[in-house]
Amino acid sequence: VQLVESGGGSVQAGGSLRLSCVASGYTLPMNMGWFRRLPGQEREGVAAIAGDGRTNYADSVKGRFTISLDNVKNTLYLQMSDLNPEDSGTYYCTAGKASCYYLLRGITDAWGQGTQVTVS
Repeated sequence: VQLVESGGGSVQAGGSLRLSCVASGYTLPMNMGWFRRLPGQEREGVAAIAGDGRTNYADSVKGRFTISLDNVKNTLYLQMSDLNPEDSGTYYCTAGKASCYYLLRGITDAWGQGTQVTVS
């Protein structure tokens, strides 16, 4: 599985960003998700989506972030709203056959290279 993220950048507090992740080289079923590594912290699961559309979110982003999957374009999205400086970090796309519960805990098969998000 190859995963390529894009969409990171700099934004002011309260602003929004949409991250994208194009996936290739995999066979269904595959669940996908987003992790982030904040400065000085371990990588943490942010959101995951199953092939049937079910989603899971970390408590820290519920109500602010929305994960979605376009199966036609093989692209995963993370719409981030009401961003704050504590959301600054490197965001990674991931994919795996484990359930979303386990995927958010790091049981996954592939990682993207990461995209930087900076909120000031």
